[in-house]
Amino acid sequence: VEAVDEQGTYLLQGNLIDVQARKNLTEERVDKLSQVDFDKLPLKDAFKIVRGNGKRQLAVFEDPNCGYCKQFERDLKNVDNVTVHLFLYPVLGPDSTAKSRDIWCSKDKGKTWSDWMTAGVKAEAAAANCDATALQRNIEFGRKHNITGTPTLIFSDGTRAPGAIPSAQVEKQLTAAAATAPRR
Repeated sequence: VEAVDEQGTYLLQGNLIDVQARKNLTEERVDKLSQVDFDKLPLKDAFKIVRGNGKRQLAVFEDPNCGYCKQFERDLKNVDNVTVHLFLYPVLGPDSTAKSRDIWCSKDKGKTWSDWMTAGVKAEAAAANCDATALQRNIEFGRKHNITGTPTLIFSDGTRAPGAIPSAQVEKQLTAAAATAPRR
């Protein structure tokens, strides 16, 4: 929160806390403003990984060279009954773009992704005629929605979680999101 007096002499900067309720009102407002309408995600530019019955929905933006993403992917294997919509988000340099293209153009994107992220198995080189324009659209979407790091998770209720959060927290947020998200 930032507030300035009428003359522009003083600046107040910081969080607004409701002491009685023990709530950070600034954080709540920022979380609300950073939500992404799950129904407006360009799912055609992602691939799906379904675990168990796939009932719960999660979108994740990840870079194939992101160490935190690799850690997150290993931990995410502990989460069941979820459909992960994975958006390749190659923001860590040209090598990330090349690896993302190879993964996007593979026959089994989910397996190729998982093999790379959890076991270091490289994807085969993409065919020259493969349409990987989804990667650029993902970058544009991320910029528009202020996705500044990887991994970034978006739950079905629109809430966002930046970073490699533990699977227990993913479970907690999936449960909360399923309780409040509109039925699909």
